[in-house]
Order: sequence, then structure tokens, then C-alpha cells
Amino acid sequence: MTPPKTPDAPPARLSLISRHLAPVYPINTPYAVERLPSTVDTSLLPRIQVREITTTTPKMSQPTHPTLLIPGPIEFDDAVLQSMSHFSESHVSAGFVATFGETLSMLRKLFQTTDPASQPFVLSGSGTLGWDLVAANLIEAGEDVLVLGTGYFSDGFADCLRVYGANVTELKAPVGTKPTLPEIEKALSEKKYKAITVTHVDTSTGVLSELKNLSALVHKVSPDTLIIVDGVCSVACEEIDFDAWGLDGVVTASQKAIGCPAGLSISMFSGRAMKAFENRKSPPSAYFASMKNWTPIMQNYEAKKPSYFATPSPQLVHALHTALSQILAKPVAERFAGHKAASDKIKAAIGALGLQQVAANPDEQAHGMTAIYLPEGVKGAELLPILAKKGVVFAGGIHKEIVTKYIRFGHMGVSVLDPTRGDIERAVKALEEGLAELGYTKS
Repeated sequence: MTPPKTPDAPPARLSLISRHLAPVYPINTPYAVERLPSTVDTSLLPRIQVREITTTTPKMSQPTHPTLLIPGPIEFDDAVLQSMSHFSESHVSAGFVATFGETLSMLRKLFQTTDPASQPFVLSGSGTLGWDLVAANLIEAGEDVLVLGTGYFSDGFADCLRVYGANVTELKAPVGTKPTLPEIEKALSEKKYKAITVTHVDTSTGVLSELKNLSALVHKVSPDTLIIVDGVCSVACEEIDFDAWGLDGVVTASQKAIGCPAGLSISMFSGRAMKAFENRKSPPSAYFASMKNWTPIMQNYEAKKPSYFATPSPQLVHALHTALSQILAKPVAERFAGHKAASDKIKAAIGALGLQQVAANPDEQAHGMTAIYLPEGVKGAELLPILAKKGVVFAGGIHKEIVTKYIRFGHMGVSVLDPTRGDIERAVKALEEGLAELGYTKS
């Protein structure tokens, strides 16, 4: 029997379905920046995904729950959570690519950079992944890094850098303070550092590090040193003017002041930082956290081109898009001012209760959280459950030197910017009542 004649070209639908098998498409390599090879017929692909199930958007109503006032995750706006219920879609579909591209562009506005050489990254992971991104790509084994020590999280950044082979010098300050500019100048004058890292708000102490004058000092004393900021607990509640202050890298996460559920590592790097990466003598010392793998992907997404290295989370990116749209609906300066006003009110109330802050200097107090020393005779292990029963969740201590002596009150995002919620007033009242129940009276 004569075998059927093989057609000269596969039908369009078969070509579309079999695109993953195309030999010209090396999946999972840093060179595969275009998901669909040019040899595949894409005429059958929809330009916009549509799910014709309902024509109305259901109103989101969060179940009654204790108000989460820890230094992240924070309370989330209904619209942000609702956007995560987006129907399942391909991470290289036209609709998602457009959303991701807009998200990356909006991050430039949040960080306040207009330099086209600056590069945003949004990767699946926690804020800690930002440390790996810095250590694996901007620092080579044996290079010197100066870490400004302000608490638990600056210590963690130093540990991460050491894992990748960096020669780390830590300039530590006493608990509740930060290194001074003269101390930093002296350290920079004694050795040439590839980078200096500063934790903008160390969530373990509530200490706020000043960036503008610090950056000016580094550019003056050691102009080749990259200035890297851990902004996990500061981005979107503390001012960061990326271009004007001459910063080289800021790493953050989705679940704090940005107001998006946890799961996204978000960062911005300057053109100078990207050049330092390109001039490495050795390959990046990571695979998932490699800028070699991710830079073309991020650039393509921002240019609205489908790309693939590793699968992002479409639902979280939709939530981030919504959160950033809300943030940028008003000038970012108003957002920073709103957090400062709320912080001032909270700190005044804490002082009125006769309580002390871990960060004693008002100029070094964060505006998105407050670390509060417990009064004599009051234990956090007893106070926190009482607060939870009153519908308010605070965080315990985390700094190893004072871990049992203080608690942490997070005040970021909708909890402070939407006064109709009453979150802050309820929290302060619960704190006052909880302390009273444990026998505390202001002296």
C-alpha cells in the first residue's frame, strides 16, 4: 500500500501547537528571549485574551480579620487582591506582556528615574532575592564591600555577600543608631570598595538611614564605589530619588509599602551598575539570579515583546500593576508626606504612653514602622496575644541583642493612607489597653 503523501507544509494550527518542538527554539537558555520563533505561523494567536464568562467585576469583600500592623506583609487594598483573581493566562500572551511592560515602566516613576540606562527587575521571590541579585552580579569573589550595619537585616546582607565570595567589612553602629558620615568617610578613605550597602530602614530596629548626603559623600570620596540600597522596608513610604541622589541599586519587595502580596523581588539598577555587571571578569555566580539571564527578558517585556527564561507569576504581576497604578495616581511626594504625618502621630502617641523607641533620634526614625521598647515588667510574649484578641497584630522583636525587650508596629500603605479604616487609632487604643491589662501605668 502506498503511504500517504506528506504535505509540503504543516497546517497552520499544527504549526502553532508544535511550536515548542521547533529546533530553532532553545527553551530555557538566556538566548531564548523571544518565546515565538519567527518561523512559526502566529496568525492564529489572539492579540488580546478574553474570557467571556461574566460581564461584571465582583465586588471584593475581605473576611473580618485582625488588622495586620507588622512591618510587612501589610494590609492590602481590595482592588489589589481582586486583581489577583485574573483568569489564568500564558506568561507570554499579548495581554500579560502588556501588563508586565507597563508595570516595569511604572517602577521607573516610583523610583524616580528617567535614565533609559536604568534597569528594573521584577522576579518571583522575596526581598532577600535582591541581596543575591547584587552579590551574584555586581560583586566578584575577592572584591571589597563596605556594609553599613544598623541591625538584623544589614547583618543578613553582609552574610549573603560573603556566600558569594565578597570580602566584607562591616561598619556597625550601636543598637538603635546608624554609622555617622565621618565614620563612613574614614572607612572609604582607607580602602577602595567595589560597593557600599546601606539598609534604608532596618526593620529590626526602625532606624532610618539618610541617603542623599551619604551618596554625595561616596561620590566625593570614592567615586567608583557602587551605592546599593536595601529598600525593602522603605520603597513607597520613604523618599527615594534614584537619579538625583546618584544611587546605583535599590532592592525591595512587593509586600511592604508597595502594598502587594508577598512573592515578588523588585529592584532598580543604574546604568553604571549595569556597566559594572557587563565588565565582570567572571560569569555571574548564580543561575536564577543572573542578570545575564534576566536583563534581556526585562527589556523585552518593557518593550511589550514576549520573552522567556523562567516563569513569572502573572497573578502577582497583575496585583503589582494595580498597586503601582494606585500609588502613581497622585504625586509620590504626597505619599511620602502621608506616611510621615501618620508616623509623627503614632510616635507622639507612643511618647504620650511613656514608651521609648529603639531609634531614639527623631532624625533616624522610620516613617513606615516603629520599634517600641517594652516597659519594665511587660513581656512581648504576653502583650502580643492580648493585642491580637483586640483585633490588632504587632510583631515581636528580631534584633538578637534586644529581642525580648521590644515590639514592632508597622504602619504602611492603606492602613495610614485611608483614614476611613481607622487602623491606626484602633492600634494605639489596643496598645494602651493591653499595657494597662498587664499592670503598666505611665510614671
